[in-house]
Amino acid sequence: MQRILGAIGRTPLVELGRVVPPGARVVVKVESANPTGSMKDRVALAMIEGAAKRGKLAPGGTVVEYTAGTTGVSLAFVCAAAGYKAHMVFSDAFSDEKRHTMEAYGAQVTVVPSEGKGITEQLIKRMIARAAEVSAQPGHWYCDQLNNRDGEAGYHALGEELWAQTGGRVDAFVQAVGTAHSIHGATHVLRTLNPALEVIAVEPAESAVLSGGPSGSHGIEGVGIGFRPPLWTQAHVNAILAVPTAEAKAMARRLAREEGIFAGTSTGANVAAAIEVARRLGPEATVATVIVDSGLRYLSTDVFRPAPSGVRNEPAGR
Repeated sequence: MQRILGAIGRTPLVELGRVVPPGARVVVKVESANPTGSMKDRVALAMIEGAAKRGKLAPGGTVVEYTAGTTGVSLAFVCAAAGYKAHMVFSDAFSDEKRHTMEAYGAQVTVVPSEGKGITEQLIKRMIARAAEVSAQPGHWYCDQLNNRDGEAGYHALGEELWAQTGGRVDAFVQAVGTAHSIHGATHVLRTLNPALEVIAVEPAESAVLSGGPSGSHGIEGVGIGFRPPLWTQAHVNAILAVPTAEAKAMARRLAREEGIFAGTSTGANVAAAIEVARRLGPEATVATVIVDSGLRYLSTDVFRPAPSGVRNEPAGR
């Protein structure tokens, strides 16, 4: 019987049926089926295994990282399973669930305050600087995901699985950009199998820096860091679509209520963009994207807090 790290990957692929318009085909990789409920389990394992193999991370050492929480949860999970310690640099701009989950896996969490819970370039850079300070301690290894080249290889299997599960039919791949590991890693494999593959990057409209716009504050957790990721290679993508935060949140709600798929805001952005691509390519094309993580991580945010229509609270004692 395999141990928990062996449960990463091989996630289901499903076709969307209700949020897509007639004449569009969108399939989604349900990465919320990974052990922590996120695709980031793949990259966390790849980065930690790479560091251990090269002797940068000693047995029992401490992994240090800046994180919007999703990668941090996955790193804390892998550390718990593999016998390492974890110290994550986080912010109150991101959901409480992520902090509590990192702590549940045994990670120490340092919180960098935000301005009004806005996700900005300045906040991300403060988090990076703090993580660098923490990692200077003896026995600590700085993961530094934005500059960690092991990250892309962590998503090669995602591309392989997509190709196999679609029966060799992926015409376009749509993915939101944080570090750029997932879009480049999956594309690396898919383009070798289909050289005509269209690759579409997704970013927040309020901070559309990949599209040449100004850096700004947005509310799509885990993507849109406010500056070009160091390992971003624009030549690897065909187009970039900018999705507003409000549209990403609305699509996340629709996915839960109309498809039974419970996911976060970056997934909402992915699906909104994938639908736009599918409309353009027509019914013969298969457009693939990713359910990045579970909506359970966002219950304390305004994505799912409003009560559904028709629901009312009964008075106490009834």
